[in-house]
Amino acid sequence: MSSKTSQGGPQGAVHAAEIVREYGPFPGADQVHGVTHDGQRVWAATGARLVAFDPDSGEPTRTLDCAGDAGTAFDGRHLYQIAESRIDKIDPATGDVVASIPAPGNGGDSGLTWAEGSLWVGQYRDRKIHQIDPATGAVIRTIESNRFVTGVTWVDGELWHGTWEGDESELRHIDPQSGAVLERLEMPHGIGVSGLESDGADLFYCGGGASGKVRAVRRPRGPSSNAKSTS
Repeated sequence: MSSKTSQGGPQGAVHAAEIVREYGPFPGADQVHGVTHDGQRVWAATGARLVAFDPDSGEPTRTLDCAGDAGTAFDGRHLYQIAESRIDKIDPATGDVVASIPAPGNGGDSGLTWAEGSLWVGQYRDRKIHQIDPATGAVIRTIESNRFVTGVTWVDGELWHGTWEGDESELRHIDPQSGAVLERLEMPHGIGVSGLESDGADLFYCGGGASGKVRAVRRPRGPSSNAKSTS
């Protein structure tokens, strides 16, 4: 099933993103490609390694030697990491890759998140978000956007994705059925979003690409928060 957004231009309420904290750069890492949150720690994919850090202290707490050049996700037990044209399922206790599935974009994939028993994968230049079967990689449905997709997350039934085109980046709350833009958070000029994950409450964690940083952005609460629940 495919849902297509209106191509008439950006819609929804527009706000300036409120960056409440910056983390990193981390030792030995000069890129952040994807981020996730495991309920306690934030994980950042930095190319050759996954780095976990404490969001209160900002200090790194774990490092796994796992390839990661795009989105990262956590299902409550395992990490999932896009690496080239595949998605690896990783045991966070050991760093072992326990399974791999093909990524739907065949190397053009970006954001990754877990919700409703599925993985949700952004396709960067194709401007799409796919819901896929985590066991096989089969595409269940596709939502189309009108911006590049650089990160994906669900929180309280809301679907958000990051964008990054030129020096402009946003966090976009979209309708998961129609793809219509409900709300936009504009990042400061020159600050990119290369990965996106919610902490399940009041913050989004945004990868900062070549800055090597992860930024915490306050999640707005308002009447536009009306997407269908995934819980």
